[in-house]
Amino acid sequence: MINGAAPATIDLAAETALVARARAGEMAAFEALYRRTCPLVFGLCLRMTSSRTQAEDLVQETYVRAWQKLASFRGDAAFSTWLTRLTVNVVLNALRSARRGAGREMTHHDFALVMAPAASEVGSRVDLERAISALPPGARAVFVLHDVHGFEHREIARMTGTAVGTSKAHLHRARRLLREVLS
Repeated sequence: MINGAAPATIDLAAETALVARARAGEMAAFEALYRRTCPLVFGLCLRMTSSRTQAEDLVQETYVRAWQKLASFRGDAAFSTWLTRLTVNVVLNALRSARRGAGREMTHHDFALVMAPAASEVGSRVDLERAISALPPGARAVFVLHDVHGFEHREIARMTGTAVGTSKAHLHRARRLLREVLS
């Protein structure tokens, strides 16, 4: 079940043992890993897609892929780090597919129109999550990966299949749009 609870803390030895048991086919171990990492995965999916329904679908897809690819987990990094990268790939693939179907990216004018009702409401402040969700997909993905999850531009470029300069440009655009809406 997806919820907003904070991820449970787990020491590296316990995580390694759970991963080993899950790799051996023990579903209870994989379920324990799921319970510990689901809030992280769901939060990342939600911020990158801005859709609770789509995020829930992508969480499921992420864990299906994690189960399928568990044998490829080498243990060079924490399981949650490996899973975060897997999640990013699942979400980016879904965003690329959606973009191919949509045919165009949101423009600065579109962004302003989406955010105008929130910005003009008397006495209320613009919700940052809403502003992030209204960003164009490329800018939103880079903003979330860089400013929320702390990935470096070269890592983002590798994950998204773009140049480092493109990642930097998307981040600059996202910050500019957010500053305009939030000021």
